[in-house]
Amino acid sequence: MKIRTVVRSTMAQELIAAMAAGTTNPNPLMEVYEGSEPASMGETISDTLLGTLTLTDTVATEWDGIINFLSIAQDSAADASGTAGWCRILDRDGEEVVYFSISEDGTGDIDFNTTAIVAGAPIAISSLQVIVGGA
Repeated sequence: MKIRTVVRSTMAQELIAAMAAGTTNPNPLMEVYEGSEPASMGETISDTLLGTLTLTDTVATEWDGIINFLSIAQDSAADASGTAGWCRILDRDGEEVVYFSISEDGTGDIDFNTTAIVAGAPIAISSLQVIVGGA
């Protein structure tokens, strides 16, 4: 699928706004899980939560349908050991906004340098870029 740049840009801006929405907490969160992302949002999650990273309050910037996440605060001590398979972004009210698959070989929505997470060790993302709609 290919989408016109102006449409991709609008979609990316809407996604950023949704991730940054809410007032309950100061920042949106990224929860990293073992396993495969659920078929539908809102389902009970039975996968193991490996760790939680904190996004900036404005989350990201956008350029031509590319979402460039701003600084992401690491989880200094992972909650559990396992293989990262997916993550979800929660807005500032704790509502699910988006799921991303995780890989270390480029096949996921997000590419980690390693998917092997160790309990008590940090989980860090140095930079994150998501391309919306087949740029």
